[in-house]
Amino acid sequence: MKHKLFRGLGAILFKEFIVVWRDPMTLFFMFFPPLIEMIAFGYALDTDVKHMAMVVYNEDRTVESRQLIDRFVNTETFRVVGEVQSVDQLASEIRKGRAYVGLQIPPTFTRDVRAGNPAQVQLLVDGSNSTTALQALNTGLGIALTQSVESLLRETGRHGVPVEIRPQMLYNPAMRSPNFYVPGVIGVVLQIGTTVATAMALVRERERGTLEQLLVSPLSRAGLMLGKIVPYLCIGMAMAVLLFVIMRFVFNVPIAGNVVAMLFSALVYVFALLSLGLLVGTKAENQMQALQMSMVFLLPSVFFSGFIFPRETMPWIFYALGALFPTTYFISLMRAIILRGANFFEYWPHLAILIGMSILLFALCALRFRKKIG
Repeated sequence: MKHKLFRGLGAILFKEFIVVWRDPMTLFFMFFPPLIEMIAFGYALDTDVKHMAMVVYNEDRTVESRQLIDRFVNTETFRVVGEVQSVDQLASEIRKGRAYVGLQIPPTFTRDVRAGNPAQVQLLVDGSNSTTALQALNTGLGIALTQSVESLLRETGRHGVPVEIRPQMLYNPAMRSPNFYVPGVIGVVLQIGTTVATAMALVRERERGTLEQLLVSPLSRAGLMLGKIVPYLCIGMAMAVLLFVIMRFVFNVPIAGNVVAMLFSALVYVFALLSLGLLVGTKAENQMQALQMSMVFLLPSVFFSGFIFPRETMPWIFYALGALFPTTYFISLMRAIILRGANFFEYWPHLAILIGMSILLFALCALRFRKKIG
């Protein structure tokens, strides 16, 4: 029964390895673009906003006001790019895009501080970019709170605040963005390289007419599908290993968990992506259709998988939609294994779902493939 189910597997494997080896363009597009995207995304996806341009309108011009400006600069979140002489000029600099933040210190700042009165300082934040705006706002409020607490402690003679929270950051103590994003980038990049490649491979057979020879040959559908997947599975795993090496030694992301578990998860994920690509290839009539249909799965996988945005904050329909993509479970596995060092009993549900999806997609490929011309 086993022999009948995968009849002709050895022959199609031999043929596909030769085809792939003689097609340097396919190898180029499976390796080069993903490597470029890995490096580009790894450096670009960084929420650690530093040295935001800030303009200052200092009407006080005292030692205390300059110390306040230094507090902003010393956080490394802001950098002073200029001083202005009016509120209108302050707003104009932000409107022109020359600065993200404007700091206005009133002429009564030092007098109010020394008198024990509230000293009001205005912080203008460009809200057109929510990421930088939120960090600028939080940092500005933190600076004001810190200075206020220090003043109150000096006035009351206390040696500490009444309640002190001592947070301990687990798994990513330095709060490095690459540690969070790069494992997810690997999942997205692998999808780009593998899904399109297998979809195009099957469509190319149809366009060249060589698929007809396979259709009349004594091959089982499962044997033909598996024979087409295995060569690309080897290439995909080679690419995955290379991406993990880049993650570890270029972006300095530590691997806290089991490397074998990480590679096995990648193997299952690549198999699922290749099966998805073949499923697309059974529907597409030409290479343009195959490319377009493959791209249909890409954007939802990026936005609904938890790669950038937490899935828990999404409306239920998009949360449910994200559960249909293998990328969702692979990213969860990578963050569990690589960042949190989880063991098998802590991440097995995601791995079980990913294995189930890969088997289901492969079965659908075999069922959809008809042993007839056209």
